[in-house]
Amino acid sequence: MSTPSESAHDRSEPDLEPELSTIVGERRQLINLAYRLLGSLSEAEDAVQETYTRWYAMSREQQAAVASPGAWLTTVASRVCLDVLGSARVRRERYVGAWIPEPLPDRSEWIGGPAGTGRSEPADPADRITLDESVSMAFLVVLESMTPAERVAFVLHDVFRYPFAEVAEIVDRTPAACRQLASSGRRRIRVARTPAAPPAPAAVQASPAAQAVLVRHFKEAWESKDIETLIALLAPDATMTADGGGLVGAVLRPLEGDRSIAQYLIHIAGKAPGLTLLERTVNGRPGLVAQHSGVTVTVAAFETSGDHVTRIWAVRNPEKLRAWTGNEQT
Repeated sequence: MSTPSESAHDRSEPDLEPELSTIVGERRQLINLAYRLLGSLSEAEDAVQETYTRWYAMSREQQAAVASPGAWLTTVASRVCLDVLGSARVRRERYVGAWIPEPLPDRSEWIGGPAGTGRSEPADPADRITLDESVSMAFLVVLESMTPAERVAFVLHDVFRYPFAEVAEIVDRTPAACRQLASSGRRRIRVARTPAAPPAPAAVQASPAAQAVLVRHFKEAWESKDIETLIALLAPDATMTADGGGLVGAVLRPLEGDRSIAQYLIHIAGKAPGLTLLERTVNGRPGLVAQHSGVTVTVAAFETSGDHVTRIWAVRNPEKLRAWTGNEQT
């Protein structure tokens, strides 16, 4: 099996314990993989920690017998994530309201280090997720609709480019079965990206720069409580999903329609005087952060089409906002 950092695994003395730097150097790759598989940074960190625990539970002789430590770590981390996904489906069925993947800030805005550490300095680079299309909120939400096996096979093959023969070794299925799982995952992606009606010529995913302008106009209209402008910026069939996890107030079902969403946002603005809106990068795309008394209370991710907002995901569960806690107003 190969990994993106496979060249670091070549060892001319197989009887020696793998270099510590080689093992530790896999951490960022494993965190990137586990976050995409689980949609939760805290669960991803736990999965990677469990992977390293299993590595160091082996004797030095057993470690030295591993031909490719990076491949071994990837296999174990993927299997741990597969187990977590199975139990997570049960937990999320009991979750209060909608479950939205944990939002991630831009590298320059990352606060607090690994979830729950309470550090105020920027996180170590190994703990940062590479922000690309495969961690956009829209993409992660579709991943949530996949079965655990589909998700693991699809992410390993289509995102991390592992051959099906290697995916089969990881998930303990045949290459043909893994090919079918990834194909099923691809169909889910296509269905999610296909509009119910033929799109207008301008109805295409906006570039990050265009989305940033649209989000800025949205922010300004929300701040000024301009409901008509908000409605004009929202697609007629727009949806908004909020995740409070039962810990804070949030609508339990998705809001549908431009006017319903605009009215709700104006209602929230009226109930929370002093709310500050900040333009921030959320999972690699322009988004908004709402702060009250300097504390981040909501992180909103957007999906846009042309010059309209089509989807809003508002994460309010404080347990999912640890990487954002302490952001200073700017």
